[in-house]
Amino acid sequence: MTMAVGCTFLRWTVVMALALTVLPGTTWPADAGQPLALERKITLNDVSGRIDHMAVDLHRHRLFVAELGNDSVDVIDLGSSTVLHRFTGLKSPQGVAYLPGPDAIAIANAADGSVQFYGGGDFAALGTLNLGNDADNARVDARTGNIVIGYGDGGLAVIDPATRSKQRDITLPGHPESFQIDPRANRAYVNVPDAGQIAVIDLTSGRQVAKWTVPGQAENFPMAIDSAVGTIATVFRSPPRLVLLKSETGAVTGSYPACGDADDVFFDSRRHRVYVSCGAGVIDVFNRDGSGAQHLATIHTSPGARTSLFVPDLDELYVAERAGLLKDAAILVFRPAP
Repeated sequence: MTMAVGCTFLRWTVVMALALTVLPGTTWPADAGQPLALERKITLNDVSGRIDHMAVDLHRHRLFVAELGNDSVDVIDLGSSTVLHRFTGLKSPQGVAYLPGPDAIAIANAADGSVQFYGGGDFAALGTLNLGNDADNARVDARTGNIVIGYGDGGLAVIDPATRSKQRDITLPGHPESFQIDPRANRAYVNVPDAGQIAVIDLTSGRQVAKWTVPGQAENFPMAIDSAVGTIATVFRSPPRLVLLKSETGAVTGSYPACGDADDVFFDSRRHRVYVSCGAGVIDVFNRDGSGAQHLATIHTSPGARTSLFVPDLDELYVAERAGLLKDAAILVFRPAP
């Protein structure tokens, strides 16, 4: 490389780096006509690798981001769009949940199977519970206040967050991916892709009472539930499809092509929509009506930005964007259009 070419390349690199640098809380112009508008971008400095699940503390307006590849969890103040605190030294954190009862944060670690608890206000360490291996998704049972965590080769651990002790183990036929709890039916619905099924769990008895399969579909990872209307949304990766089922019977009510490498799906009950976030670098938006659903729009994000969290109380969709060449990791904040 000659000196002139080298200098030109250096200048181009610096210009591109400056162009891609985004300050915390940067706002973006709304994309007219789209069902989701990118409202702002929250930068996560010094975060590398895969980003996994998120949770929210509604009282304090804080977002928790499990940075699996970075062995950390960030606490974001949504009011100022800045990182308030970072938990470090974790072991591939996958699941995170905020527990309003004891005002605590639970972090599930894949590498060692531990669940670590911290104070919701002061972030002080409260204790650790070891589940064995691959602690993953975390959900709070609104009926009991317990936290339920999927882990290992096939199990749900029901944990009392006040004592940080395991109350029950529920056996599954494979490692659980996304699952949802329906407090009205006192059931848990669990995606078990290795077994090619959705497992239906009676939380009173702690036993699987049904298994649902969708012929021709495999790799069911994300799941959402609209308990008010008795509908479950599951997104399969092979082939990529959004499938709607009745929560009472498992009967399929609709099946629609979806984006690739889906990792999260959410119902927006206010607007009768479904949001699917995918590692292909897009969010698929569907409209729901009495006869099923229709694809409404494809919103572009970036490759690998597959993990998301829709918070109806805040009316925002958060999408985790990985770090890349000349760009930091970030949380993309989308505001649904009316």
